[in-house]
Amino acid sequence: MGCIMTRILFYVQHLLGIGHLARASRIADALVKAGADVTVVTGGLPVAGFPGPGIRHVALPAVASSASFSGLVDAAGVPVDAAFEARRRELLLTAYHEARPDIVLTEAFPFGRRQVRFELLPLIDAIESSQPRPLLCASIRDILQERAKPGRDAETVATVKDHYDHVLVHGDPGFVRLEDTFPLAEAITDKVIYTGLVAAPVPAPSVDRFDVVVSAGGGAVGEALIAAALQAAQVLPDIARWCVITGPNLQQDAFDRLQKLTRRGVELVRFRPDFTALLGAARLSVSQAGYNTVCDILGARCRALLVPFASGGETEQTARAERLAALGRVAVLPEANLDGPGMARAIAAALALPDPDRGPLLRVDGAPRTAEILLTLAQKRAAGQTVIT
Repeated sequence: MGCIMTRILFYVQHLLGIGHLARASRIADALVKAGADVTVVTGGLPVAGFPGPGIRHVALPAVASSASFSGLVDAAGVPVDAAFEARRRELLLTAYHEARPDIVLTEAFPFGRRQVRFELLPLIDAIESSQPRPLLCASIRDILQERAKPGRDAETVATVKDHYDHVLVHGDPGFVRLEDTFPLAEAITDKVIYTGLVAAPVPAPSVDRFDVVVSAGGGAVGEALIAAALQAAQVLPDIARWCVITGPNLQQDAFDRLQKLTRRGVELVRFRPDFTALLGAARLSVSQAGYNTVCDILGARCRALLVPFASGGETEQTARAERLAALGRVAVLPEANLDGPGMARAIAAALALPDPDRGPLLRVDGAPRTAEILLTLAQKRAAGQTVIT
């Protein structure tokens, strides 16, 4: 008798950048390569190339964060209403029942994505009433945003205890542990599994070589970083070649403004599909401190200057950058000091960092490791064994 393919449903809702979607897509790809039947349900604005080939994809009507981050808007920028929510909820539940999964993954929830509880809580109800009931796992990054409102962490713990079988933390516990940014982690220790950082496979260094590669992730909040880098390039003539990647979500008028700041030797583009290969050939990466970009930098073993996104009370990127700086792996430029002269000084300091090959190694094989963990859990469940993490 042949092996039964493990069916996995992976729910992913990206609201601002594309980091959550990129990480989930890497995991989904590793699951497919390991022999799983994967359905990814996305709820954000479409991003070309995600999820990748071989992955069944259900796209819910897209939502994004409003400009004030106070609610959800549709693809046209209109606030969503109860009818819109009901339509998404119905489509998600239909996708669940059609997939008949052995495992359901929710990216970020219940540690984040409270804005979409209107569909995730009904999904959890459907899971609990299913026979057989699939395993339910949370898929979260290594560093969480600090909670501003009291009671939210306790609510998360209650949801995990009541409904979740496991919490997959996509990080290296030698670098940061869940309890470092989630105060109530001790209450759910028995459910936590560390997978390692989910980095893309490291490609061969690009033949298209730049001294400095500047990137701003999706680009929605990166204009100031890009502008400061272009201004720094004007006063650093000894650095000959720059590749400055704005991100696909930067507004066209902003891109046009930035184009006027470029000098000879500076290539300004929205997107480079060979970004990780460029890092492998570069002297320095300049970027924000998002999860996926940092994974790419660590995999490429490139010197780095990080400018952590800290607006609106964001703490996650600052925590990541400071920890890496303490290891001697990166230089950090606070967002509050972001201007052309400050960027130029920080770039000079970052270029003087020790050889990255001599720094401490972090585990970056989180995608195949996650696939291995999930398929092992499914096999043990199918065999009637007690699942021990």
